[in-house]
Order: sequence, then C-alpha cells, then structure tokens
Amino acid sequence: MAAVIGCATLGGSADAQDEAGFQAFLGTLRTQAEARGISRATLDAVMPGLTLNPRVIELDRAQPGSDPNAPVPDFAPYRIKHVDAARISRGRQAYQAQRWRLQKIEQQTGVPESIMVAIWGHETNYGTVMGGFDLPRALATLAYEGRRRDLFTDEFLSSLQMIDRGVPVSRLKGSWAGATGGPQFLPSIYLRLARDGDGDGQADIWTSEADTLASIGNYFANAGWRPGQPWGLAVSVPASLDRTQLPNRTMATRCARVFARHSGWKTMAEWRALGVVPLARAWPGDTVLATLLEPDGPGKTAYLLTGNYRVILDYNCSNFYALSVGLLADAVEQ
Repeated sequence: MAAVIGCATLGGSADAQDEAGFQAFLGTLRTQAEARGISRATLDAVMPGLTLNPRVIELDRAQPGSDPNAPVPDFAPYRIKHVDAARISRGRQAYQAQRWRLQKIEQQTGVPESIMVAIWGHETNYGTVMGGFDLPRALATLAYEGRRRDLFTDEFLSSLQMIDRGVPVSRLKGSWAGATGGPQFLPSIYLRLARDGDGDGQADIWTSEADTLASIGNYFANAGWRPGQPWGLAVSVPASLDRTQLPNRTMATRCARVFARHSGWKTMAEWRALGVVPLARAWPGDTVLATLLEPDGPGKTAYLLTGNYRVILDYNCSNFYALSVGLLADAVEQ
C-alpha cells in the first residue's frame, strides 16, 4: 500500500516503489474498464499517460477524521465565511441574469431558482473556481491509495465512460477528489443526472451555464425535492423547551453524526404550540413536518428543517453546508 507522501515530486525510493505499485495497479483498472465495455480508443488515450499524484494522496489523508467524540464547532464562523456579502451580491447578479432560464428549470423540476443558484455559488463561486486536477489521474490515485477503493475505482471507470460519451479529455478537470464542472459532480453523477439545458445535444457542465443549472435542478428533483415547501426557517426557541422530549428515533444509514444533531419530527403546528417563533419567513403549512437543529447551542438562532433540507444533505452531507445553502438561497432572492 502506498506510503504517506508529502512531497510534490517523485524522487525517493519509497516514492519510486509507490509509482511502480501504481503502474501495476493500472493493469487491474484496465481489466475492469474492458469488462465495463469502455472502448480501446479511450483506454489507449488515457491509461498510458497516468502517473501517481502524491498531492492527491496528501490532501486525502489531511481530511478531518470521523471521531464521534471530537467537538463540533459553532456554525456562526462558517456562516460568516460562506454566506458573506460578496457571495450574496454575486448570487443576486447571477439570479437576475439567469431568471429566464431558471424559471423554465423550476417549472420542469419544481426546484426553486434560488436553491439552484445557491448550490452553484457554494460549489464553484458561480462557475469561477472549478479545480485544476486531472480527473482520471486523481481518481486512479485515490483508487490505488485504497482508503475508499471501491468508490474511486467506480468513479475512475465512470470518467472513462464520460470520454466514451464524447466529453473531451481536456474537460476532465476538477477537484482533487474527482468533482467536476459547475455543479461539481462526480463522474458517476454526471453520467446519471447531467442534463442539456440549452438544446445543443450536450451536457456541458463546464462552460454552459444553462447545462450547469439544469443539471443541478435535475439532481435535486431526482433526490426528492418537494415543490412548495421551504428548506427550513430560522427560529427562536423558548428557554423552557424540554429537549429531552424531542428524541430523534430515526437511525441514519449514512452521515449518522450529521443526523444525530437533529431532533425528532414534529409538525409546524406542534412546534408553534411549543413556543417556537419564526425569525424571518412566515410559518409554512401546519402539517409540514420539520426537525429542530440548534447548531450553536441553546439560546442562539435555531432552525426548523423540512424534508427538503435532507435533499440538500444528499448533495453534501454536512449540516453547515446545507444550512449555508439554504441561507444563501434566501438572501439571493430578496
């Protein structure tokens, strides 16, 4: 297995061994690609030039751990950084410039225009920061590293399928973890959910704003967005609220630590009866279900979160990310 690599170039004996091991591993990947039906032309165009990317391994191993006992930081500093005046201003500009296009996508998918813009803003700052890593090289490196081998092997093969579908190799640039384009889709998500929004027959999420927004809308519709419901709302919680009476009895199958911070489900009418008060928007319908999240603890701004918030979590399973997307969407459409 690859050793921890902190240098930017291959030079030492351990690095040379890693490169040799990686080249041998590429034989396994090629066999799997052939079994999936990927063309010889694509394999011959991509495989011979692949080398291990030590920087990708370094970045992967620097990711925060999943220690369930590690303290959870406050949300406020994250919100200040990610829902800042500049991002809101650019979001409002994008929202107004794309309204004619966004309205059509919302009619087709039921996904609010502002949510699509907020995802675009969070992922790539409205298409301006999409990453410069070579995707096949990064994904092959992550598959070789082995921490999430099955996931990244599948994504590597999916990146080759994208080429088979006509995506130019030069377009396959993105984050070190394999996300690409304006929506920052993994290759498997691109194959499944990317859409042609401008009618030219291509799903170009790199240079076409129409395709980027249509693809985001399609993702959210596919994940179960419920038209007519908000993602949630900021609320004030009375000091008298007995949180022991709000247990979350839902066992999460993924992102357990994220969902563990949520209360049990109650209707908006039930939350109102408990003394919870909206801070900005009006109450949704009385029968809409929501959970309570207090990201900065009791006494600070809390949030009632609907099922649509879970759709944002499907895109990126982080409470801070999902809250920031919702808050940015609210700010953009004001």
